Amino acid sequence: MNIAPEILHTRDARGVHRITLNRPAAFNTLSESMLARLRALLAEIAADEQARAVVLAAEGKAFCAGHDLKQMRANPNRAYYEHLFEQCNRVMLALRDLPVPVIARVQGLATAAGCQLVAQCDLAVAAEGCKFGVNGIDVGLFCSTPSVPLVRNVPAKTALEMLLTGQFISAQEALARGLVNRVTAPEALDECVEQLVSTLIARPREAIALGKQFFYTQRELGMAAAYQLAAQTMATNLMQSATQEGLQAFIDKRKPAWAQPAEPENP
Repeated sequence: MNIAPEILHTRDARGVHRITLNRPAAFNTLSESMLARLRALLAEIAADEQARAVVLAAEGKAFCAGHDLKQMRANPNRAYYEHLFEQCNRVMLALRDLPVPVIARVQGLATAAGCQLVAQCDLAVAAEGCKFGVNGIDVGLFCSTPSVPLVRNVPAKTALEMLLTGQFISAQEALARGLVNRVTAPEALDECVEQLVSTLIARPREAIALGKQFFYTQRELGMAAAYQLAAQTMATNLMQSATQEGLQAFIDKRKPAWAQPAEPENP
């Protein structure tokens, strides 16, 4: 009997990777093996010098319902829990450290570590009808690890209310509060994601990579240090050949002659 892999991975000719959580019957809860596979895939993508973007998606009615609570309950010891959350932390940091944008394609439910995944991705597109929550408190567990990216996406009082009450917010509320970038009809979700991907990969990879790294670094600095790093980053950016071509194209009143991404492969 063939068992479907818990995570699917494809890469098209443009360098767009698609990672799909594939435990729909379990609402794509994150098992230990899924976390290990995610980390390995992200390392593989980080080593792909032609990668341009990552879409993180899921099969079924839910995006991700968090960690696998049955697995967690079956191993009630501190060393196991610390190892599990360290695994999760490494996946989240690997998403941040990728030199290309990561877009969450969200349908259905994103709760606890699932909501954490959405918050940790650089951008997020959600289908109407989605619900987002960090409701570990419902079983007596404060969602500490999900709170890390959550409070870096939404206002502090919004984040704390979600964490303390376990109450869910809608896709439109998530949009208004800054957790997602766009909300669309479910049938238009893939088209909306593709529009965002196409826009991103039309920009120079070097500038995107430099900008993403700077964005996350400066957010943790004081203002003076952030400005200092910004000046250094802009100087580095201006020395890149793609930027020099962009500047010259502006002066010449023409489109930049950047290398165009290849057309996607036929499925």
